[in-house]
Parts: sequence; C-alpha cells; structure tokens
Amino acid sequence: MSHSRIAGTGSYLPEKILTNKDLETMMDTDDAWIRERTGIKRRHIAADGETTSDLALAATSRALEMAELDADDIDLIVVGTATPDKVFPSTACIIQRRLGISGCAAFDVQAACSGFVYGLDVADRYIRTGAAKNALVIGAETLSRITNWEDRTTAVLFGDGAGAVILQATDEPGIISTHIHADGKYEDLLEVPQGISNGYDALRAQEAYIQMNGNAVFRRAVATLDSIARETLEKNNVDKHDLDWFVPHQANLRIITAAAKKLDMPMERVIVTVDEHANTSAASIPQALDTAVRDGRIKRGDLLLFEAFGAGFTWGSALLRF
Repeated sequence: MSHSRIAGTGSYLPEKILTNKDLETMMDTDDAWIRERTGIKRRHIAADGETTSDLALAATSRALEMAELDADDIDLIVVGTATPDKVFPSTACIIQRRLGISGCAAFDVQAACSGFVYGLDVADRYIRTGAAKNALVIGAETLSRITNWEDRTTAVLFGDGAGAVILQATDEPGIISTHIHADGKYEDLLEVPQGISNGYDALRAQEAYIQMNGNAVFRRAVATLDSIARETLEKNNVDKHDLDWFVPHQANLRIITAAAKKLDMPMERVIVTVDEHANTSAASIPQALDTAVRDGRIKRGDLLLFEAFGAGFTWGSALLRF
C-alpha cells in the first residue's frame, strides 16, 4: 500500500481588501472591538465576477509549480467548498476543464470549514489504495456572497480565498492519519437556512446568509478540537510536545489560542493567519500552511497537526510529516 505526502502548496487571496476601519463606515462596529474579539484586522473580498474556481485556480497554479508537476499529472481533484460556482457541475469539474485535463475523478466535498481536512482524508485514501498518484486537494470559498453586510455579528468574521495542496504517492508516510466526524444535531447553531430543495428564494434575504450562535459555536469548537487532538495523538502514540507545528482552522484567534493552550503549544509554534484574511472556511488551513511553508517556518520533516471545526457540526484532523 502506498502512502501520501504533500508535494506542493499554494494559496491565493483576492486583491480587494476590506479592513476593520472600512467596516466602521458600513455598520455599528469598531476596529478595537473586532480585534479584541476575533484577532481579525482585514479580510479579502472577491471582485464582481470573480468566482470560487478563479481563486482555486490561482492557488492550484502555485501548488503545481512548487511540486514541479504539470496539470496533466493530476489524477484526482477534490474541492472543499461551501460556495461553489454553480449548483452543478461541481467546482472540481469546472477546475478540471480550466486546467485542460479530463478523465480523472473530480468532485466537491461540502463540510463547511472542515472541507479541506475532509478532502485530504478522501484523497489520502485514494492514494493509499493505488487509485491515484497525484491528487489536487483544494479549499476555496467566496463567503462574501453569503455574508449579510448589515449583520455585525457575522460580517466581521468572514472573507474569501483559496488554498491548495498536491498530495503525491510515496513510499514513506507523509499523511500519518486523518480523522473526520460530524454531528448534525447542531445544525441550527451555524447555518445558511435557505437552500435549493426547500424552495430557495433570493428575496428572503435574511435566510440566504450565514447565521450563527457565536457563543454556542465557540464553546463547542474549543471542546471538540481538544477531543480530536487527543484522539489523533493517542491513535499514533505521539506526545503533544513532539509536534513541531499546529496548523488550525483560522476561524477566530480566541478559538485558536484556546486550542493551542489545550495542546500546551506555545503560540510561536502555532500558524496564525486569521488576522490577515479572516475566516475563509475550507480555504484557511491550506492558506496557513502555504504561508508558513513559503516563509520558511515549516520545513521538510516537521511534524504537523491540522484541526478544523465547521457547520454541521463537522470536525476533523490530520497528523502528517511534511
């Protein structure tokens, strides 16, 4: 049985930036409050006509370049997204067409903020069984399209962006283990209430946007991330102090700090990018990873822990040797 490792990373943020100061002119909020509560300074917003697949392609190009591969080498595409270009075909199929390739499996995974970890789990299993050799795993979102810019409780939290990795077959373990879970009974704590099959009506605007019970989500996220970390480390007989880097979903600095404290990880060994792009859902872990790889913090051989938590609720982790 083959193993898989990350051969290349890439990320992309739209050019338009919306700062906390900009939000002060749009709603009843202020920069100091946002920073104190979330750690966020700014978020990037997709331009009119700029789609999730546009962001994903830019990130993919950079990941392919790092991996020294051509698009033709890709034999699996998995896209984690809650904001696809279309109802169908999948964003993965759109990306496949735009890469100029065909024939390989291509599909989306919808696990909200856990989408990238879910996608990584799926792609790793394809490679382990010999069904793929070079998998493209993407997290990409245009959350600004489902954000109510009049609701200060959610509008300050989200942004757009994409991250991608090339997962490649190898003889030595890179991805050591992945763990994914869900519990649908928390559906109403974080959701976009409107959908296609229940009679989507764009005029019912308040139900076409993200709605969240922030305090309840925070409490559940911190407890769940602690649980998944313990599960992952115990499964692999790894001491938490042996981790080189913690790469969490970038939802909120308070959640990241609380999760790091549970792991007894100093913040100097936690990759934090939420201040620069806010919560980009499925895109945030590959974005944070790419940032730290390219600035030299994360190096080959480092032991990493990914953790994510999102609407559903869904949650997941990955332990890997980079």
